[in-house]
Amino acid sequence: MNYFIVDDDVSVRAMLTEMIEDEDLGTVVGEREDGADIDAPILEANKADILLIDLLMKGRDGIETVKQVAGQYKGKVVMISQVETKDLIGEAYYLGVEYYITKPLNRMEVVSILKKVNERILLGHSIENIQRSLSVITDQSPGTGKTEKLKNIKEKGYDILVELGIAGDNGSKDLLEIIDHLDKNLRQDGDDTTSLKSVYEKLACHRVGKEAKHLVLQREVKAAEQRVRRAVHQAISHIASLGLDDFGNPVFDKYASAFFDYEQVRKKMMELEKGKRHRIRVDTKKFIQMLYWEAKRNIDK
Repeated sequence: MNYFIVDDDVSVRAMLTEMIEDEDLGTVVGEREDGADIDAPILEANKADILLIDLLMKGRDGIETVKQVAGQYKGKVVMISQVETKDLIGEAYYLGVEYYITKPLNRMEVVSILKKVNERILLGHSIENIQRSLSVITDQSPGTGKTEKLKNIKEKGYDILVELGIAGDNGSKDLLEIIDHLDKNLRQDGDDTTSLKSVYEKLACHRVGKEAKHLVLQREVKAAEQRVRRAVHQAISHIASLGLDDFGNPVFDKYASAFFDYEQVRKKMMELEKGKRHRIRVDTKKFIQMLYWEAKRNIDK
């Protein structure tokens, strides 16, 4: 990925560059100390995939700069600032800023967020390539007047898992296979009452083979259940951290009560804030059902 950094603090620009290069996240293709020094053509000329920009600068600030390039710059924008005023952050999200990094910079936070942005971009590129391929096929097929809409529930599910912060988790593959199985089952016989246990068993048979010994199958079922449960716990931690930083965060608002018991999200937020451990309960079945229906809804948009 190509990064363009705009920040009036030279040490911040240097730290970001070092983190990006050390973690092999991409290449810094340009930097400026004032938002007034960049525009969409400059970002395009440098082939910048991601714009890292400070919220408040001595010259033109990040909000005004994002307004200026909005509609022209097609890359992702990550806002950086020590200021945590909800009005300013809310305006940034309204302008299309999807991610926010706080100062002073924390390596783990920066790397985690930039990896998520990279995953989002790569996923978008993959979907675009598939759509172009399908477009060529459908255009060449006789009797078709338009390109069929790409409908892949696993791709939509992955997009949701990116927002939930668990796209790279070991259990994410299991979750995507589960909703794919549910989708096929529902389309074939209209049955949406399939038990989660039977789904785990069918996936285990597919992975280790139907002829595998019962003990081996049960071991794979249990392993898959544990991976999924860990992933769901990681997701609630991610959502809780977003709500703790900004209660108005659109991702928090979208998923906190839909995918989880909101009382459990609040407990997790208190745990993260005060460092006192709470017993957090997650409803794995509810999470999977919501992941499935949200992915289906996104397909039909």
